[in-house]
Amino acid sequence: MKRFIAEFEEQSFTQIIFPHAKSDWIDYLEEAQETFVNIINAIIRYQKCLVVCDNAQSVKSRFAPHENLFFVEFETNDTWARDCSVLCVEDGEDIALLDFTFTGWGGKFEASKDNAMSQAIAHRYTKKLTTIDLILEGGAVESNGIDTILTTSECVLNKNRNHTLSKEQMTKKLQDYLKMSKILYLNHGYLAGDDTDSHVDTLARFIDEKSIMYVQCLDESDEHYKELKLMEEELQAFAKEYGFRLISLPMSDACYFEGERLPATYANFLFVNGAVLVPTYGVKQDEEALEIFRETFPNRDIVGINCFALIKQHGSLHCVTMNFASGVSLL
Repeated sequence: MKRFIAEFEEQSFTQIIFPHAKSDWIDYLEEAQETFVNIINAIIRYQKCLVVCDNAQSVKSRFAPHENLFFVEFETNDTWARDCSVLCVEDGEDIALLDFTFTGWGGKFEASKDNAMSQAIAHRYTKKLTTIDLILEGGAVESNGIDTILTTSECVLNKNRNHTLSKEQMTKKLQDYLKMSKILYLNHGYLAGDDTDSHVDTLARFIDEKSIMYVQCLDESDEHYKELKLMEEELQAFAKEYGFRLISLPMSDACYFEGERLPATYANFLFVNGAVLVPTYGVKQDEEALEIFRETFPNRDIVGINCFALIKQHGSLHCVTMNFASGVSLL
């Protein structure tokens, strides 16, 4: 079988990139580092975590020794592991690690070090890494683990990525590389403050083969209401055609930093073995969201992690992590 392995399946480890002084976190570096420490400590309760860091000795000193904690040194531009790490695709009895091109979300930011990261640390993986000459970020594609990719046209078809490719050509490349027959494009939905051109992992996520969690906005005065309502209607059409179950998540109250609205979203959760890590933002919807996750995943622990520091840089919990499928071990 050939397929893009889903995040809700069994994992081997999570990869994360630790903030450093040469990254965009510099203005509130300690706050960001504390948040990353909290995320890493939550992950290692359930599975291994590989921490990419500019200074392994310094970063190690922030943690107690743990059998699930591993480090590798490499200096990155930034820390959005979801978008510059490899994707795990099952190919028969083997797993291929596909290293797509990362350009800082269409050239918005310098990303040459981020793009080089996977090749530089590939010696830590037990599976072969293959470089792919196609711009694609991990946060842009959601897999149901069988035959379907959910994505957004605003990102994947944006001319700031693969400008020479038509929709038909891009669809064919996604089908060929990710080994999935159905590529479903959402044409609506966005979050203010998002730099990614509407990554799907901020909006709608597969939680099993037939279920999608998505952000629902019920406040007609909110700037997101129209677009998220249209996105909901698109998801409902997909659900009717393909038999998907839809589970709505609340829209967070508006969060601001230095006068800018931030992309606070509960859809940016993270699967690990035996748990779901859920971003919270210190708003009244946090507990409502956590309760939805508890009801939806009765056999998984639900762990809330305050991620307000992350949305100051326009991403959240899922954006700063990457899951590696069972069968890919660490060296």
